[in-house]
Amino acid sequence: MPVEPVLEQSGSHLSKYEEVPQELHRATLRLNFPSSYVVVGAYRLFTDKSLYVPAWNKCRNGVRRGLICGFAWVCASYSIQRRIIKAAITNPSSIFSVRYITRFEETADDLSHETFLGFKLPFSISTYVAILLVGSQVTGIISFFVARNIRIVRQRVWDQTVASRGKGPDFWQPYVEEWDSPPVVDERWGRLERMFEMWFWKMIIHKVILLPLSLYPFVGTFITAAFKSLSTAQHLHKPYFATKKMTAHQEAVFIEERKWDYRMFGFVAALLEGLPIVGLVFTVSNRIGAAMWAHDLEKRQHYVAAQHRTSVVDRSTTVQK
Repeated sequence: MPVEPVLEQSGSHLSKYEEVPQELHRATLRLNFPSSYVVVGAYRLFTDKSLYVPAWNKCRNGVRRGLICGFAWVCASYSIQRRIIKAAITNPSSIFSVRYITRFEETADDLSHETFLGFKLPFSISTYVAILLVGSQVTGIISFFVARNIRIVRQRVWDQTVASRGKGPDFWQPYVEEWDSPPVVDERWGRLERMFEMWFWKMIIHKVILLPLSLYPFVGTFITAAFKSLSTAQHLHKPYFATKKMTAHQEAVFIEERKWDYRMFGFVAALLEGLPIVGLVFTVSNRIGAAMWAHDLEKRQHYVAAQHRTSVVDRSTTVQK
């Protein structure tokens, strides 16, 4: 795994681009905290009428139908699912058992006497897990009714965000390598990732592996978000890579050079998208944040391309002399 070298006055792959011009200072500061784009994207969606009004108008009928069906499902299945979950997590032989970190009272009710790591809980562990499970099921029901329209909304908010920056199609230029010595990436991982993007494998990973993990009390949500961080960020930047007409190899190198930025952004984005029901809203706002991040990354690409051209001209002048 390549290690990103430390910035120095000489010899670093980024040393000659360290002193950015004044107009890039704010963008550089934002690029140092990529997870902030998730917050900015949510803020823009919730405060900009030109974004949230068309999005709601496009999805509201599907959301209403999904909520009605979801409410009926909750009424019919919640108590049954809670009993099953309680039996699973209180059985010492179960893989979902949490007896080693929590003390169960056999007579505990919903607002109960159970403790977690020594702290008294306002509700039972089984209730917490049941709410998460039923919430994810309701989210799936709503997603079924809004699947087509929410895809359109996500693309629209990306386009609107890019247009709001006052840039035309010519703003997105071909990919420019920013490192003097780019990292070596394993092409086999790229083929493996593309295979896992197939709907069957995505269903296996998300529903069979990550869903049970996310239900683990209190820590499961964060562990799941960590697992999904890189793939979530990569998926959110697919329009950016497509606009720049980047090859699979260029995408892999670009992400490898910024792997921790992508993981930080993707972790916060996946954490919010994993919330029951309201996570669907964040799948839209994260597109806005990803578009704003792509805009700043592209400004950085322009600066590096200009520096490359200047270096070529300087070398040509030196040779002629």
